[in-house]
Amino acid sequence: MIDLYFWPTPNGKKISILLEEAAIPYKIKAINIGRGDQLTADFLKISPNGRMPAIVDHDPIGGGSPLTIFESGAIMEYLAEKSGKFWPKEPHKKYDVAQWMYWQMANQGPKMGEQGHFRRTANAGKNGDQAYALLRFDNEVHRIYGVMNLGLHKKKYLAAGEYTIADMICYPWATTWQNRNLDLNEFPNVKRWLDEIGERPAVKKAMAAGPEYREDPASVTPDEQARRSKLLTHQRAQAVPKEWS
Repeated sequence: MIDLYFWPTPNGKKISILLEEAAIPYKIKAINIGRGDQLTADFLKISPNGRMPAIVDHDPIGGGSPLTIFESGAIMEYLAEKSGKFWPKEPHKKYDVAQWMYWQMANQGPKMGEQGHFRRTANAGKNGDQAYALLRFDNEVHRIYGVMNLGLHKKKYLAAGEYTIADMICYPWATTWQNRNLDLNEFPNVKRWLDEIGERPAVKKAMAAGPEYREDPASVTPDEQARRSKLLTHQRAQAVPKEWS
């Protein structure tokens, strides 16, 4: 059984898509990132980066004690290896997949995340002039969709000529194109790919998960809002938790 430490964001849904596609039994352990669950002493033992997703495999490859993994790319490579699915072994195909995995983690996710951050910051109206940040990351996100459009030229899938973890890792972020100052019609290959991947039953199930974990914003008291803001805004290094001593 896999414990999946999850919150319904694109990063969380990368892993649940693969678990559903590979039919690997798993149990969701919700990590409310708005509340700060990711910064607790217990979770930092699993993910010292203080970010979800993470997994604990209680029946790991090769046996032995439970295996913990953080970082979505490493998790997906492990689960693909464990299941024997969605990551070809032939070197040309294997590294075609790998390069898209690392592209997603170094480019698509971070740049789109930063764009979202600065758009929210600008909308708040109390953080000064955000014009350069918006220009920078709007352009980067446009470039990123262009990279995918090139990668999908005359290809059904991103890598290896087949559906792989490369598609699964890129799909959840790519679905968030709305409100990103771009026209998806500029990227017809991406649009076609999104439509096709989105029709897969496992993808539909994984993408639908989430509303049951979210809280009603009206239920969060002003004191709790202030606590969360202090905890989560402008994070710096975490001290070693005293609970670890």
